[in-house]
Amino acid sequence: MERRFDVVVIGSGAAGLTAALNLAPHYKVGVLAKGDISDGSTRYAQGGIAAVLEPGDTFESHIEDTMIAGAGLNDRRTVEFVVENAPAAIERLAALGVPFNPGEAGHAERWHLTREGGHSHRRIVHVDDATGFAVQQALERAAAAHPNITLIPDHAAIDLVTGRHAARYSGDGHVWGVYAVSRATGEVSLFSGRATVLATGGASRAYVFSTSPRGATGDGIGMAWRAGCRISNMEFMQFHPTCLFHPEVKNFLITEAVRGEGGRLRLPGSGHRFMPDFDPRAELAPRDVVARAIDHEIKRLGLDYVHLDISHMPPEFVEQHFPTIRARLAELGIDMTTQPIPVVPAAHYTCGGVVVDRHGRTDLPGLYAAGEVSQSGLHGANRLASNSLLECFVYGAAAAEHIRSNWADLPEPPALNPWDESRVSDSDEEVIVQHNWREIRRFMWDYVGIVRTTKRLERAQHRIDLLRREVADYYGNFRVTPDLIELRNLVEVAGLIVQCALARKESRGLHYTLDYPETLAEARDTIVAP
Repeated sequence: MERRFDVVVIGSGAAGLTAALNLAPHYKVGVLAKGDISDGSTRYAQGGIAAVLEPGDTFESHIEDTMIAGAGLNDRRTVEFVVENAPAAIERLAALGVPFNPGEAGHAERWHLTREGGHSHRRIVHVDDATGFAVQQALERAAAAHPNITLIPDHAAIDLVTGRHAARYSGDGHVWGVYAVSRATGEVSLFSGRATVLATGGASRAYVFSTSPRGATGDGIGMAWRAGCRISNMEFMQFHPTCLFHPEVKNFLITEAVRGEGGRLRLPGSGHRFMPDFDPRAELAPRDVVARAIDHEIKRLGLDYVHLDISHMPPEFVEQHFPTIRARLAELGIDMTTQPIPVVPAAHYTCGGVVVDRHGRTDLPGLYAAGEVSQSGLHGANRLASNSLLECFVYGAAAAEHIRSNWADLPEPPALNPWDESRVSDSDEEVIVQHNWREIRRFMWDYVGIVRTTKRLERAQHRIDLLRREVADYYGNFRVTPDLIELRNLVEVAGLIVQCALARKESRGLHYTLDYPETLAEARDTIVAP
């Protein structure tokens, strides 16, 4: 079955819905979600959105903070573009009804601003400690109410549709939409359009410990790579320093803002505050510095976790600033107003991805990408806290504007072939999918984690090569399922992470290797092509 739209958006988080809402006044837009419309990473973002919003702050300061965190690998023009468009993005969100915390009585600030690691000013606008949830709700309300937007949940994207899928074969690489399988029926449909926007998020679930939801399996990166896009900087996987360590909960993030508001990292037992031993910025150092410090102390002392302690602050202050976190921890028997929180680093954000320009354009005609799936040049070798949602809003709008401005140059889709499963059968070995999923996440954590060596990377590459052949054979013989699609993309993305990591003969930002501990004088992107 084919469903035609003017534009197909793959992903229903901040980037996808922003693009859809900016396109909807002019075009019919279909928005696909792998699960529920709300299931992406956006709703889990706790801290907030970075923007210059007070008189004492400047664009130049936000730009420099971003460049410093990115270890000089950022594209400065991209950083300037995003930072300078940040205040307008916040205004658009406020107009949609996002209830940002107001400024304190007696102060000139319109909204309350907090500070996070790597920032030299308070510039994080937020909704308590559940900013992403509030943003997702507002975007969804607006999208659901718009007559030109069709929200399509529970459809897992399989592969991009290009000219080679046309009834009259073409090798021009033009993207005309996507094949996707329904979770409910198992039926594969073709969703076509004159333009396609990838907004599928990152690939943090390639690791055992991750703060991301289950769907963060690098689907857009895998699909774009197979279609012919360049991929860049996949070695820069950000590990959030503070994920809750708990036997029942594996991916609950403790926001950066806890440290921004005075939280201290201490060793269990002695209570020693160790971050000043590693960096003069202490707990407010960028995430890569803090994550490596925690990893070092855990390995040095044989610990399972370290403590994040904000119990020295007044209880009413903690409850006011972190009501969601406090309530969730209380359910687990931890009172953060009187007790330290056990934390470990966890895979959190994919700084690399599909190469795009400042309009969100990829290498392929008709294909755009926005948000964590992309590599725009904003983050460089390490993302500055609270720049992630910001990138989604700025690039979602930029992609939509470029599509609108160049609509006359986007041809109508040709006759396209339906999905062909005439030579496959139902699988009788689904256990293989789950086994391989667990194996990938385990060896990626062991060999391609916070601290790397060439030998560890080569071991991971060997396992990836074996699994890639096994998954390809399985994919070629059995009907697709959402789990199989995710496994196929995880193998692809794991291979790209290792390929990029082996190519970088230095330590920079999030990529730290014991074999090349120095940072080279010239910062260069790692770009790989199919």
